[in-house]
Amino acid sequence: MKRREFITLLGGAAGWPIATRAQQPGMPVIGFLGPPSPGPYAPYVTGFARGLKEAGYVEGQNVAIEYLWAENQNDRLPALAAELVRRQVSVIATLGTGAMAAKVATNTIPIVFLLGEDPVRLGLVASPRANLTGLNLFSGELTAKRLEILRELLPAAKRVALLVNPTGPNAETTIRDVGPAASGLFSHHLCTIE
Repeated sequence: MKRREFITLLGGAAGWPIATRAQQPGMPVIGFLGPPSPGPYAPYVTGFARGLKEAGYVEGQNVAIEYLWAENQNDRLPALAAELVRRQVSVIATLGTGAMAAKVATNTIPIVFLLGEDPVRLGLVASPRANLTGLNLFSGELTAKRLEILRELLPAAKRVALLVNPTGPNAETTIRDVGPAASGLFSHHLCTIE
């Protein structure tokens, strides 16, 4: 399944809590907490809206969406999540690092997340919380397979470089998993640039 399909599924999943919170007066509001910048993310927002539509929610007709973007500055996420809580949105839909910020900001507003990492290992859903649900891509588990494919595509390569955002939710796992996965396939030396 492609990333856009997952975003579409996230949009549909964001509609679930709205149905359960129907007692809220007026049009329900979805708070979309986006860690990246909105420009390059436009196709995914389209997929999100498509998922909502498939669940029976159309922006401007029976649901409103408040988009808040961190512009790739993860340190802004806690304030943005708190802003969505102040606005009393019906549900918060978010990605990656936005999920942790939303979890800290509220334990009552439903949070629907999309992660590339294990939410239990991250401590996102370590204890039962009725307001958290989401989709997990388990992309960290694909590290070894990606390196094998790279080796098949570039059999003469002796070294490969891995760029990781050290503040991203997958950084620790990616760095931990790439060493053993690269062992025997490539000469490897890992360093972190912060």
